[in-house]
Amino acid sequence: MEKREQLYEGKAKKVFATENPDYVIVSYKDDATAFNGKKKGTIEGKGVINNTMSNMMFRYLETKGVKTHFEEQLSERETVVKKVEIVPLEVIIRNVAAGSFSKHYGVPEGKVLAAPTIEFSYKSDALDDPLLNEYHALALELATKEEIETIKAMAFKVNDELKAFFKGIGIDLIDFKLEFGRFHGEIVLADEISPDTCRFWDSVTHEKLDKDRFRRDLGGVEDAYSEIFKRING
Repeated sequence: MEKREQLYEGKAKKVFATENPDYVIVSYKDDATAFNGKKKGTIEGKGVINNTMSNMMFRYLETKGVKTHFEEQLSERETVVKKVEIVPLEVIIRNVAAGSFSKHYGVPEGKVLAAPTIEFSYKSDALDDPLLNEYHALALELATKEEIETIKAMAFKVNDELKAFFKGIGIDLIDFKLEFGRFHGEIVLADEISPDTCRFWDSVTHEKLDKDRFRRDLGGVEDAYSEIFKRING
């Protein structure tokens, strides 16, 4: 597929048009940000890992019946995806208390939750991605009731499949962020699945193997991303 003009540049990716209006090319960068862009840096090789890992996870989820935007990997950093209209909701699934959940609700980090929980944030950097509920989403016309129900069902299905997958390689899936898009009226999973968007802890040592190492200045960021990638590749 032919890469044409750049349509968009975000914190972690660039998006390019193609000759087919239904598809775009996503190029993953090594740029790293945290706290809605307030902290910036570079994680060497992150773009290659996140691109390849996301595509592996999308292909895996497709075999489990989850429809995604993935189409074809072109290179280490570039992938063809369906050109979706992103639903402006960030969907967070939590299995274990960590990060903002621990802070907001006074739950010790590492406490396994009685049941997986779901949160919605309004996807808006200008507003710092505020939490909202389904009624807000409907009132703001971010999604229809049917779309929200579909997104919730898909998100919990993704959680079930990924938890089992990562447990098999000695990693606990603590929590993660998903984004969904509309493609010809159908809701599909979009964005990425990577150490940028998931919290991964080693099942035995509980060592953090994700972007928290960058957020919290823990060091060993590149090593953590490489370790996840190595385990996925067997």
